[in-house]
Amino acid sequence: MEKIFENNKKWVSDKLAEDSDFFLKLANGQKPRYLYIGCSDSRVPVNEITGTGPGEIFVHRNIANMVVHTDINMLSVLQYAVEVLKVKDIIVCGHYGCGGVAAAASNDQFGLLDNWLRNIKDVIRLHEREFTSIDNEEARLRRLVELNIIEQVHNLSKTSIIQNAMLTDTPPRLWGLVYDIKEGLLRDLKVDVNSFKQFDHIYSVTGEATTTA
Repeated sequence: MEKIFENNKKWVSDKLAEDSDFFLKLANGQKPRYLYIGCSDSRVPVNEITGTGPGEIFVHRNIANMVVHTDINMLSVLQYAVEVLKVKDIIVCGHYGCGGVAAAASNDQFGLLDNWLRNIKDVIRLHEREFTSIDNEEARLRRLVELNIIEQVHNLSKTSIIQNAMLTDTPPRLWGLVYDIKEGLLRDLKVDVNSFKQFDHIYSVTGEATTTA
């Protein structure tokens, strides 16, 4: 921990050398343009790979960059980012070589984590034909990483938070990105959220909330 404190002091010193009011400006509040939903993997440093500084990107991370509709933590972050911070872009970012995705693709048991990985197994079920048709294991897992990102962007579009936001004059844009650790590059998967509109009759939330007896 001493190394952590030393690094912190050096960082403060460097920032103050660049701008003596740096921390005073940060203390006045945040107005980030982006919400980033990514994997907790320590090899994916969000601010570094996106070139953003403090106050520019709001971050939520979990195992395998999941958007799970029963995850109150994620939903709270999403609602705050959309309704209070008014972010303009929401990014779901996964990465090749994701341990969570690889674990979900196996038949091994991992304890409590298995319940979380079930959500990725659902992605496999939805795309089983394509997934099983890929013979090379590395290529199969890389494609599963991409499919998982795509499905999580769709999961975003299904939330009442995003559906309500889409009715406003300035709805946020949804992005699905994949990070290649071997290259250090981000790639846009060009997820077509509009293609999911064919299921509006199932997922769309309209009108006021109602209660049931």
